[in-house]
Amino acid sequence: MTDLAERRGMETDVYQPAEDSHLLAEVAAADIRNDDLVLEVGTGSGYVSEFVADATNSRVLGSDVNPHACENARERGVEAVRGDLVAPFRDGAFDAVLFNPPYLPTDPDEERDDWMERALSGGESGREVIDPFLDSVGRVLAPDGRVYLLVSSLSGVEEVVFRASKNGFSVVALRDESFPFETLSILKLVR
Repeated sequence: MTDLAERRGMETDVYQPAEDSHLLAEVAAADIRNDDLVLEVGTGSGYVSEFVADATNSRVLGSDVNPHACENARERGVEAVRGDLVAPFRDGAFDAVLFNPPYLPTDPDEERDDWMERALSGGESGREVIDPFLDSVGRVLAPDGRVYLLVSSLSGVEEVVFRASKNGFSVVALRDESFPFETLSILKLVR
């Protein structure tokens, strides 16, 4: 693991906050109400959950498939549950769900089998985690629930909007930020 960490120049077990994390945290915190019960799927380090909880005084739970991420999030004071997407949670439980998904299109022949790869790789299309999330997130939303989803131009924003619409969501882009190789957007999904 040390060699991999040196090659990547970063922690290899848990996704650490980057531009995408900051963007999601700021935009979601500005829109979330103080009494909301919030779930952050793919919490990673717990940065977004902690930021939103501190900014809004709402209760924010984090979930991740990565046990190291859950441990990291708990160290930040985040209530973290190990689970795949929204599977561990009951129907209608959350007022808001946040997700900074793995979205980088990745050639299957070049994927590594480690936790960082799972945090970054969206498969060939960049949407191999986003699509199942969109297909299942509606189940855990309260009647007026909202989803705050970070998407990249690399993974096809139009395709994500289409999939969300197919699942009964109306979609509005709350903010876009351009970077040298991609544009990141925060989409708000409502039913």
